[in-house]
Amino acid sequence: MVRPRSDRSLLNPGSVISPDSASQLGGLRRQLGLGSAVAATVGEAIGVGIFLTPAGMARQLGSPFWLLIVWLMMGLMAVSGALCFGGLAARYPEAGGAYVYLREAYGPRVAFLYGWMQLLVLDPGVTASLAVGLAAYAGSVARITPADEKFLGIVVILTLAAANIYGARLGAAFLQTLTWLKIGALMLLVVWAVALRLGNWSHFSPFITRRAASTPFIAALAASLIAAFYSFGGWWEAAKIAGEVRNPERIMPQALTIGVSLVTLVYILVTGVFIYLLPMASITSDETFMAQAGQRLFGATGSDIMAALVMLCVLGSLAALLILSPRVYYAMARDGLFFHQVARAHPRFGTPARAIAIQAVLASFLVAVGTFDAIVAYFIFVAVVFLGLTVAGIIRLKRRVSDGPTIRIPGYPFTPLAFLIFVGVLLFLLAIHNPLQAFLGVAVVLIGIPTFRLVL
Repeated sequence: MVRPRSDRSLLNPGSVISPDSASQLGGLRRQLGLGSAVAATVGEAIGVGIFLTPAGMARQLGSPFWLLIVWLMMGLMAVSGALCFGGLAARYPEAGGAYVYLREAYGPRVAFLYGWMQLLVLDPGVTASLAVGLAAYAGSVARITPADEKFLGIVVILTLAAANIYGARLGAAFLQTLTWLKIGALMLLVVWAVALRLGNWSHFSPFITRRAASTPFIAALAASLIAAFYSFGGWWEAAKIAGEVRNPERIMPQALTIGVSLVTLVYILVTGVFIYLLPMASITSDETFMAQAGQRLFGATGSDIMAALVMLCVLGSLAALLILSPRVYYAMARDGLFFHQVARAHPRFGTPARAIAIQAVLASFLVAVGTFDAIVAYFIFVAVVFLGLTVAGIIRLKRRVSDGPTIRIPGYPFTPLAFLIFVGVLLFLLAIHNPLQAFLGVAVVLIGIPTFRLVL
């Protein structure tokens, strides 16, 4: 196992804290089961995108067939990736997820760059974005001021953070409740629409032929795949709690596979019912799409009911993010790549309290200043690069590591190769879509290299 040289660490002047010795310092406790891990996978992936993304995809693709095919393609990518991440989590059942796998495959420098990106930009930025989105939907229902929306967003972040500090089981139980509520509500929406015959099956015709006003096919497919990835992304984050899952060798592969399969099914069914409710030609914008769907489903109160459903989904994603992300900072500190105090779990609750507090404070600051969406967008390309590097690391590790348990990936080597093909296509599309964002994101992450030299 690759470890940084702790004798030169500026942040951790003592020694590197190994996972085996973590319990002596009040380490993380293995107290989570299959339900918690599945909820983390689903909760992270199903957010506001399920309501907004289909509208833009429908306008560009102009065909029910291609709209559903894009979700199916994203589902296949997610399943192949889940099988890979599940195998890695079973082989390296530690807190940190991709950070741990990158460290094992490429060494501490690459792992640090991943953690650097997560800590300073992606995690607090996405957390802030979700909190502000949640508060905005609450504001549309309760008619509160923008200042009150910011305050509400910060309160939600700090409340969820406090619950996660108080206990992993408490945070996981709350996440499970939100996840099953959101799945139940979305499935009820599907059944409600079909049982009451609120739509028309003729909206699926023509099924394959694209509308004349649609975007040219290649451009439409590219934009839709990017949008679907944005909406579908995050399922891999569940691997970050492997250090707190009982019997992770069995549970983590199951949880990731079950989770992404559920997410795929939900996205296809909900998109299908939206097509059933509204003809594709009538979809003009995300906002009018939501209003039209809500009115068709629930009448005059439809917009408020849909807003409440969106809030439920966003709250679930936010709860998952505040559980999963801090495990990376905890793992970095344990390896001597971050302040050593962060590697000490709460002596009473057994949670990475300081890591959780760091994410909550950074995200709350971003909510207060109101600048994060543009920043986060610059790092999506790099995040996909790290996703590809993580799975490519399986091939590297299988060739290099001869001692200890092997990494078990169903369908190897075709499963990781299929995922890497998906990633390659996605990176190409992202680079073509906005090359400046991709370049700047890579440049900022590479600034972490001199920082890494200072840390070690």
